[in-house]
Amino acid sequence: MVAKKGLTFEPVPLPDRFDYDDAEMAARAVAFLTHMRKRHSVREFDPKPVPRGVIADCIAAAGTAPSGANHQPWFFAAISDPALKARIRAEAEEEERRFYSGAAGDEWLGALAPIGTDDQKPHLEIAPWLIVVFAQRWGNFEDGTRYKNYYVPESVGIATGVLLTALHEAGLVALTHTPNPMKFLNGMLGRPASEKPVMIIAAGHPAADAVVPKAAKIKKPLSEIMGLFEAAPLG
Repeated sequence: MVAKKGLTFEPVPLPDRFDYDDAEMAARAVAFLTHMRKRHSVREFDPKPVPRGVIADCIAAAGTAPSGANHQPWFFAAISDPALKARIRAEAEEEERRFYSGAAGDEWLGALAPIGTDDQKPHLEIAPWLIVVFAQRWGNFEDGTRYKNYYVPESVGIATGVLLTALHEAGLVALTHTPNPMKFLNGMLGRPASEKPVMIIAAGHPAADAVVPKAAKIKKPLSEIMGLFEAAPLG
């Protein structure tokens, strides 16, 4: 990152503006909601290749997300190498065996039961791409001096959401995976200690026999996730 010592606040005109009327806003909002309701987390992938450019553009879209102080505290490692994916699967399954053999606790395992997960993660090899999301706790300017990042979990979470949406928009399916701990990924992918791996995203086309857990499609109604605090009507 370029050192900010010489940077000062300099406002520039808003470069992009959309002037939709109420009807078009409503139509676009409904269309997007309908599209996002077709997003599914999938565990069965088709090994059919996905062009590198598609993944790169989806990650570039994630990079447009807002972030604390505009520090963009994220790094996305995109992996298609079969040998590396096999190593990641082996390490991840080792952690998962510990998780499912007692580390998780009965309550957590009970919550996962309707989703049908276990310690076997073949999708980590079958999916054409794995994207490892790293959160950068601090960084270094071009001159080598260290700087602090702000609101890192929030910023990385927003960027990851944009990435998942971009993959869906490209016609791909994805599965988020969070083996714990994931420190093995730093050494495997040559990432510095300043970065914390937070998620592995498998991405690709769904297998012909792909299924989804029925329970996973139960979403909270709008009344449970939104509260309205509107201005009182005038008069």
